[in-house]
Amino acid sequence: MCALAVVAACSGDTDPKSDPTKPTSSSATPIDLTFGVYGEPDEVAAYQEVADAYNAEHPEVTVKIEATRSEAESMTAVETGAAPDIYLANSRNLHKLQTEELTQPVDELLDERGVDFGDGYQRGALLAFSGNNALQCMPYAISPMVIYYNTDLINFQAMRNRDIDAPSEHSTWTLAQFAAAAQWATQPKKKARGVHIDPTLDGLAPFVYSGGGTVFDDDLEPTATSFSSDGSRGALEETLEVLRNPHVTLTDKQLQRRSAVEWFEAGRLGMIAGYRDLVPELRKAKGLNFDVMAMPVLDDKTTVGDVTGICLSAETDHDAAADFLVHLLSVESVTTVAEAGYIVPANLEVAVSDAFIQPSLLPAHGSTFNATIRHIIPPPMVPDWTAVDEAVAQGLQELMDVPVLDAEEITTTTEEIDEASRAILSPEDESESPSD
Repeated sequence: MCALAVVAACSGDTDPKSDPTKPTSSSATPIDLTFGVYGEPDEVAAYQEVADAYNAEHPEVTVKIEATRSEAESMTAVETGAAPDIYLANSRNLHKLQTEELTQPVDELLDERGVDFGDGYQRGALLAFSGNNALQCMPYAISPMVIYYNTDLINFQAMRNRDIDAPSEHSTWTLAQFAAAAQWATQPKKKARGVHIDPTLDGLAPFVYSGGGTVFDDDLEPTATSFSSDGSRGALEETLEVLRNPHVTLTDKQLQRRSAVEWFEAGRLGMIAGYRDLVPELRKAKGLNFDVMAMPVLDDKTTVGDVTGICLSAETDHDAAADFLVHLLSVESVTTVAEAGYIVPANLEVAVSDAFIQPSLLPAHGSTFNATIRHIIPPPMVPDWTAVDEAVAQGLQELMDVPVLDAEEITTTTEEIDEASRAILSPEDESESPSD
């Protein structure tokens, strides 16, 4: 086997006559497998096409798709003991999957089948699913957060023609250029606003990291968020000058009427942040022209990422499930799913192909996703991301709501955010009473 200490590029000495796409199980007994997926109907349809191809090639096996609309719904099934044999999962749930023994490592199983999961995959994706010196799930997709912008409201060449600082490439731009673009897109005649960034950990993290701050107090085992640290607070002060500017951002009243994505789809919002899965929805918006940019830079290029992997249930039959996993990882299968437009493939060959780039479709600079992946700051292992998000939601909203906050108010609010997160991340510290 290839040992995986965090991440090792496994190239293995495999039999050149062996075919890793063929199953190793030799039993003629019919085998039923379930494959848990989530997403929009056309994304699920792509996975169904992949499963149908496998069923046609392997009459002794029947793979049935079990689909939900969200990863949260899928995880509920996994946690309640109704886990499919093979299922999609987000890397942010790896802590739960490991500690509750809901999955089994895949590196040995793939190595036995001659699958090279080293140099052919995004390193960050492999790291995201590595734990206990093994690859716990096989990375399938890795999307960096980027900025989507309306190309009818924001014209960088026109801005430069008027001596306004604007970016010349799509893989980098400054916070000042981002602010100028927000001002440019704010067009009263079109009733258009410039920008909206969600007041969430994901929404603010790229700006905090880029400005030299940290989102958590420890990269591996956090006990609290660290928004009140000097570096994080300084990055927030700089960023919030743009993000809470009432002249360029959506008002609370507007957000009550429509979501930020809906305003963007209507051509009334210049910029939003999001992952690759937003692309198919935006393509369906009538009359919308859009493109993507990397997240703006304060000091360093940074962003956050959404990483999806394929996991094997701890209870499933090793051979049959692992054989189907090999099929899912084939270039042909990944290409089928990539063509639906929702994922950035972790498989490098497919990621640079037209199946993903889709040069005839929006966004024109789809390669920006690939160029930005290496700047993803991986999240720490957190037992319950939903609980942390909910704990800090009110404080982050307060930071974004108030047009003018002085340094003392920002300090107070960020300290409250950190304390709220501590109650979730290290509740034992909260319950300890002072010693006499």
